[in-house]
Amino acid sequence: MSKAQDTNFMTKLATVIVDRRKLFFFIFAVLIVFSAFSRNWVNVENKLSAYLAEDSETNKGLKIMEDEFLTYGSAKVMVANISYEQAEMLAGRIEGIEGVSGVDFDESTDHYKDASALFNVTFAYDEKDDRCLEALEILKEELSGYDLYIDTELGNPTAKIITSEVSIITIYAAIIVVSALILTSRTYAEIPVLIMTFLAAAIINMGTNFFFGTISFVSDSVTIVLQLAMSIDYALIFCHRYLEEHEQLPAREAVITALSKAIPEISASSLTTIGGLLAMTFMQYKIGLDMGVVLIKAILLSLLSVFTLMPGLLMVFSNLIDKTKHKNFVPKISFVGEFAYRTRKIIPPIFLLVLVVAMYWSGKVSYVYGYSFLKTPRLNELQIADSMIEDTFGSENLIAMLVPSGDYEAEAKLLKELESYDETDRTMGLANIEAMDGYMLTDKLTPREFSELIDLDYEMAKVLYGLYAVNDENYAKVVSGLDSYSVPLIDMFMFLYEQVDEGYITVEDDVREDLEEAYAQMNDAKQQLQGENFSRMLIYLNLPQEGKDTFAFLDTMHQIADKYYDGDIYLVGEPTSQYDLSKAFVHDNTLVSILSVVFVIVVLLMTFTSVGMPILLIMVIQGSIWINFSFPFLSKTNVFFMSYLIASSIQMGTNIDYAIVISSRYQDLKSKMHPRDAIIETMNLAFPTLITSGMILAVAGILIGNMTSEPAIVGIGQSIGRGTIISLILVMFVLPQILLLGDKVIEKTSFSINTPVRAQNARGVVYVNGRINGKVSGTITGIVRGIIRGDVSALVESGEMKLVGEESEEQEVEIYEKL
Repeated sequence: MSKAQDTNFMTKLATVIVDRRKLFFFIFAVLIVFSAFSRNWVNVENKLSAYLAEDSETNKGLKIMEDEFLTYGSAKVMVANISYEQAEMLAGRIEGIEGVSGVDFDESTDHYKDASALFNVTFAYDEKDDRCLEALEILKEELSGYDLYIDTELGNPTAKIITSEVSIITIYAAIIVVSALILTSRTYAEIPVLIMTFLAAAIINMGTNFFFGTISFVSDSVTIVLQLAMSIDYALIFCHRYLEEHEQLPAREAVITALSKAIPEISASSLTTIGGLLAMTFMQYKIGLDMGVVLIKAILLSLLSVFTLMPGLLMVFSNLIDKTKHKNFVPKISFVGEFAYRTRKIIPPIFLLVLVVAMYWSGKVSYVYGYSFLKTPRLNELQIADSMIEDTFGSENLIAMLVPSGDYEAEAKLLKELESYDETDRTMGLANIEAMDGYMLTDKLTPREFSELIDLDYEMAKVLYGLYAVNDENYAKVVSGLDSYSVPLIDMFMFLYEQVDEGYITVEDDVREDLEEAYAQMNDAKQQLQGENFSRMLIYLNLPQEGKDTFAFLDTMHQIADKYYDGDIYLVGEPTSQYDLSKAFVHDNTLVSILSVVFVIVVLLMTFTSVGMPILLIMVIQGSIWINFSFPFLSKTNVFFMSYLIASSIQMGTNIDYAIVISSRYQDLKSKMHPRDAIIETMNLAFPTLITSGMILAVAGILIGNMTSEPAIVGIGQSIGRGTIISLILVMFVLPQILLLGDKVIEKTSFSINTPVRAQNARGVVYVNGRINGKVSGTITGIVRGIIRGDVSALVESGEMKLVGEESEEQEVEIYEKL
């Protein structure tokens, strides 16, 4: 398709959008109302472990535990500034609360220390049961007069806290955005147009997230702020285009012309951002796919809002826009262009040196995969409680080991060997839980031992064992004799209870009472620790949640378990989750870095038709990423791995636009004036766009990084905010020098894409604006701006040509005056 045909299509499309604006108003109104309701249908996943790869050990183990085991709701409850006697009294009160099944408390330093008591509370229901929350609320009310700290995962309290924090951030961001728009606006009435355009896109994006079923808490919380920061410049480009066209054309024609020019320009600009986000979707760690698709949808909806809603809004506000024009608040920055020209041979070599050092430093950053080594600028009430409990009583590092069920002897040996290691604090499984009188739950007892243990008649015990053997189809024992037949204690207790409950065996009332109490405790233990195919053992480690020593011992635990079991063995817990993440990070880091660069280079190649230009621009933005992540190395702070992956992708995809703005302007101006004047004019023209879009993204990142308490979100915000500021500094004070010095490289590596150009035919009143070559009731070659009445058959080499129609001479005069 020729340029003229392409322009003609865009003009027709823009005309339809503008003239059918009421239809688009109606469509957006329906979508906004629908989204206001559908927003509540979105499920939010609050655990990062849910996004581990399907074949990861943690993911497989979590699914097994969900299918085969019951996990009771629990809470750590710390009460400070009380005596031990008061703590004992409180333990009794807590245990008496309806819905509480047990309270673990004693006089040891694990539960009472420094005038503080720690109660490990277990509720009587599954952790997903709402009755746990009801019991927890009663507990809080019961202890409301004390210095109380509660650490629990019941009710997803973190999600509620994040939602509250992000609401406050959004308000602050809105104030700053409006201030930035006023500062860089040309007319006050454009502000409501920009805000309504963005709000429509944001509301619809939140409402359409339900199509994904479930999204992560990270995507749910930061998308609206990042959407604003990454897409506001689309609306700004279109708005400024309109104001430029409106200087010579009426409102309708100005909107049509501006939209026809803005659609290709904005679409091309958005491709770099989409490319960076698209790279995230290839991560093994599926949080990248989650955030990538949500943010890409946000960008596409922002584009749709700018292209279809904003033209109508400009028409509605056109008169008010004309009446509220004001002077330009953005100053000229000619000194930046002057500085660039004078230092064009000095800055690039210095930048290359900085680039090498930054690449080395950023490669030495300490990445972490959990929250234990991360600090946030602020703490929420859960973090404060967790910190208080940890500072007083220390922390626990728990691993669940899943092994094939049925072999109690192997389980007992495995637990004993694990406990022999210094890295292990203690273990718990059916094989090492004491039942009574020194017997463990899985110890095998003969009929006599069992009868003596529970004070059951020996002959009755033999009958019981005979019934068990028949039920177990172990007929040989019935024939050969039951005196030496031994059965695990827990299995015989469960069997005895069933026989008594069904009336096959009769026991004394006191024995029945003891039996029911023992059955309740054993049944709870079995539901939590033994499933149909797997047994669960709990191992408490004397190691941090992550690190080389921890990860190495996880491998050791597998090696130990492999000696006793032939089947699959799974370790589940924070350490294993972080171990899986560390292994995925190596792959994801390489893949995301390569793909984000490749996607952006492809867009830049098509934009500038030069091999040299993409290399120079990528060098600047990649340099800003390396410098960005040199700061954590220099300050000796840890970086959450996910923050790096996501922030670097967004920085590459979004900040490259700033470099494109400057490079495009310079490429256009340098053919018309001296390079010195071209770079000065470039910086003056590009500065309003840079300062608006860049400042909004930087401020959005800083707000997210300093006003949330969730470490993953904090890291993303801090990295984006700091990275955007660095990118702005580089594109303003380094890129101009590189462009000046690299002119010859860019020119020598340029290439052209030949597209077929067809002659256009028109008869009647024809509007021509540009260079044409062909017959115009004769032959004409030259730059024409005017109206031709007659037959035209010509190649449009630049500009545009379109048929106006059969107009009268008076109407032709009107058209010409508009030109």
